[in-house]
Amino acid sequence: MKAFFEGIQDLFVNGLFWPYDFFRFMENWWTSNMVNWIFAILGTIAMVYWILELRKYDASGEEDKTITAHSYL
Repeated sequence: MKAFFEGIQDLFVNGLFWPYDFFRFMENWWTSNMVNWIFAILGTIAMVYWILELRKYDASGEEDKTITAHSYL
């Protein structure tokens, strides 16, 4: 059983996370955090898109906003 978990450790440490070792030893903070910046930018784009879609749906007036619209209300 110990070998199984050591195999998982080896897969992640020596296999899947090796690109992060390159970023870890860089001198420039902005470049070393490039992956974080990419995820932050993608998350911001997705959030803006979702908010615009919600506003478009709300402006179309399709939703029933009466008190009896949902049974739990």
